[in-house]
Amino acid sequence: MKKKKVVTKKKAVAKKASAKNIKKAVPKAKKSKEKLLGKVDHYFDKINVVAMKLGDSLGVGDTVRIEGGSVAFTQQIASIQIDHEAVQAAKKGDEVGFKVKQKVREGYRVFKA
Repeated sequence: MKKKKVVTKKKAVAKKASAKNIKKAVPKAKKSKEKLLGKVDHYFDKINVVAMKLGDSLGVGDTVRIEGGSVAFTQQIASIQIDHEAVQAAKKGDEVGFKVKQKVREGYRVFKA
């Protein structure tokens, strides 16, 4: 007697939505208007100052957008410091510090608006 092989088709099973599969909705940077300046290297929480290395030029009066985690905000730069001295503008590659209006963390992305 010959035995017949039974072939079964597997059904595609949809994954359940879990905390691992769901990402928080944070608006992404507008590629056409905003340019990445860099990432926050250090945040001084007592004086609300960000320290970072610039990937593009930045000047007093420029508008920046900071985003990361569930935080995303825009603000105007009131002052910039390089080595504890106030400057009006900084160029690509400079390590600068500037005051922010909200708490941020290291690694947050900074864009020039």
